Amino acid sequence: MSADRFTIEAGGHHLECAWHGPHPERAPTIVLLHEGLGSVAAWRTFPAELVRAAGCGVFVYSRWGYGDSDPRPAPWPLDYMEAEAAIVPAVLDAARVKDCVLVGHSDGGSIAIMARDPRVRGLALLAPHVFVEDVSVASIAKAKDAFRHTDLRKRLGKFHGQNVDHAFWGWNRAWLDPAFKSWNIESHLAAITVPTLVIQGDADPYGTLAQVDAIERGVRGPFERLVLAGVGHAPWREQPEPTISAINAHARVCLVTRGART
Repeated sequence: MSADRFTIEAGGHHLECAWHGPHPERAPTIVLLHEGLGSVAAWRTFPAELVRAAGCGVFVYSRWGYGDSDPRPAPWPLDYMEAEAAIVPAVLDAARVKDCVLVGHSDGGSIAIMARDPRVRGLALLAPHVFVEDVSVASIAKAKDAFRHTDLRKRLGKFHGQNVDHAFWGWNRAWLDPAFKSWNIESHLAAITVPTLVIQGDADPYGTLAQVDAIERGVRGPFERLVLAGVGHAPWREQPEPTISAINAHARVCLVTRGART
């Protein structure tokens, strides 16, 4: 299934995008928000697989500094995720998205939690973060060593091209800044009244089930969790079938109930 590729302007920057499946005038939309080292290309075949399963359109974009979007030199501010959440409405406007479900992975899940827009009818969060854990910092420190001493930079270059250093060091240095240990977005959870699904691997080296528990305590709408045994930080890639099935079922409920979001 081929995707329509295009560029939008949001937040003062040009962002690469891709549209899979039906456009918003024909069907609701699933919007994918990528992880801290993700991009349009890094989702690989997952958007097309979601289209086949859910029948919705799937819209993906690379945030500022990622993929083929405008470069964003490091250092990044420690509130870079809050800033990205603030421009989600502008992204939806530029892509002409109507009713949608936000599906966010890792950083993208955190951004989805903070995004505010009445078109958002539900959230599906894959390995999201609402506070910083020691395991996260330790794994991100290991990623720094891997970027310097292994082929990780080359592998990420396939997804980011000339942005590979901007994307990696912007993300990595923010998370490893000692001041970032106090980052916490639990205060945003009470504003969420739409149905929320969290999918978490119990072998995730970047976060524990404490993140899921915190989200369940904090949201004011319906909540569901799916914990995948033996799965690490990328459920959509490591266990695509149960992940897609859960997102599909959740999206159908969200887009039928059309819950309001404050």
